[in-house]
Amino acid sequence: MTPLRCRQPDTRRSTVDMKLEVVSVHVADVDRAKQFYKELGWREDADFPGEGGYRVVQMTPPGSPTSVHFGTGTVQPDGPVQGVFLAVSDIEAARAELAAHGAQVSEVFHDAHKGPLRADPAARVSGPHPQRLSYASYATFSDPDGNTWVLQEITTRLPGR
Repeated sequence: MTPLRCRQPDTRRSTVDMKLEVVSVHVADVDRAKQFYKELGWREDADFPGEGGYRVVQMTPPGSPTSVHFGTGTVQPDGPVQGVFLAVSDIEAARAELAAHGAQVSEVFHDAHKGPLRADPAARVSGPHPQRLSYASYATFSDPDGNTWVLQEITTRLPGR
């Protein structure tokens, strides 16, 4: 089987680091969302109330440098966020842990075309990738507001990552 091919890393380097810090998600009920993520084991970094009903909550997945914001009067999308990827080293363990904490997690699946995940659910095959290739096994779950998260098993990073 042919391994995944990727572009060679760009040797041009920016002089300014840009790190993904926060993903804002839409929620209808801040307390319900906060409780959902806490039950998954996500760390509560902040819960700041303000004038006029303003409130921002920041939660961070275990081991992640990137957090999630939601609240009232905050910058957030009009509807649910779809397809935010969470990298995990063991897809089956991550799935089991989320399910144990109450998340409705899909079964583990891989793409029928043996490459990166396609948007077409018909291209999904049940179970982890047969050779357990990095970047090739997935599971999904959603929060109560329909924000959808994709677990992606990554055991060996692509060059430059």
